[in-house]
Amino acid sequence: MRVLSGIQPSGRLHLGNYLGAMKQHIELQEENDCFFFIANYHSLTTVQDAVQLRDYTRDVAFDYMAMGLDPEKVALFRQTDVPEVAELAWVLSTVTGKGLLERATSYKDKVAKNIMPSMGLFNYPILMAADILIFKSDIVPVGKDQIQHVEMAQDMAGYFNNVFKCEVLKRPEWRLNDSPYVPGVDGQKMSKSYDNTIPLFETAKKTKKRIMSMLTDSKTVEEPKDPDSCNVFALYTLVATEEEVAALRERYIAGGMGYGDAKKQLAEAVERILGPAREKREHLESDPALVENVLQAGAEKARNVARGVMEEVRDACGLMTGKDTHR
Repeated sequence: MRVLSGIQPSGRLHLGNYLGAMKQHIELQEENDCFFFIANYHSLTTVQDAVQLRDYTRDVAFDYMAMGLDPEKVALFRQTDVPEVAELAWVLSTVTGKGLLERATSYKDKVAKNIMPSMGLFNYPILMAADILIFKSDIVPVGKDQIQHVEMAQDMAGYFNNVFKCEVLKRPEWRLNDSPYVPGVDGQKMSKSYDNTIPLFETAKKTKKRIMSMLTDSKTVEEPKDPDSCNVFALYTLVATEEEVAALRERYIAGGMGYGDAKKQLAEAVERILGPAREKREHLESDPALVENVLQAGAEKARNVARGVMEEVRDACGLMTGKDTHR
């Protein structure tokens, strides 16, 4: 099956990004035709500093490859290297009603908070639909907050096919990521917006310090503790083995263990994941040309597909380019 997903270069990637999306993407590469893109068009709704955007875009590529994405198995590319996405977004906007976009949760949330949304934010679902439909994607792995956008892409594929009496655009299906909720150091969902993240590629010392700062209740060492209401334990379940989780659960319930010990165990489990990746990322940073070659190769593969789909789209709705004038 063809799998499509993207990630915005809107800041430093963190453990929540890995557990909530990247980990599943890396697993999916083993048995699927995967297209993963760095959504730099999308990030313009929040990042409007040219130097910063270039740095974030580069860093996403470094991070994905360091965490295990294999460029021999997937197409990893920048969204802007496939201009057909923007072209399809315009075409979709001509068959999509304003009412559908006004129902987008992300848009309504901004309005409810008295934030003046840009047209880029309002049109976000159309661009995301174009990302998905330009590759005739079968599966789109997403978090719960993005399910609605995939459903909108389904609607837009139907609108286009109905209006132009064709079957050019393929209906995609969403797939929920395995770890839809990752707690941050303050107990809220881990997010750059809350400044509560555990960055992927800080030093081991800084990562441990961040983990040791996680909020807990005030129970003493001697008191039994509830693992199911503890943020430290919740994050531990996402990074440790089943046996390790079961053993720590017993220690919580029995009492005689402070939260500091639990945090140290969490730090050790996190370091098992990030330690080897940190070394690989340092190697990638020392050879940026290698990563650029990967992105260009991924873009070539992606654009070959996108060109073909866009030709079908143009033909279906009567759009002509110079090479079509002989028809």
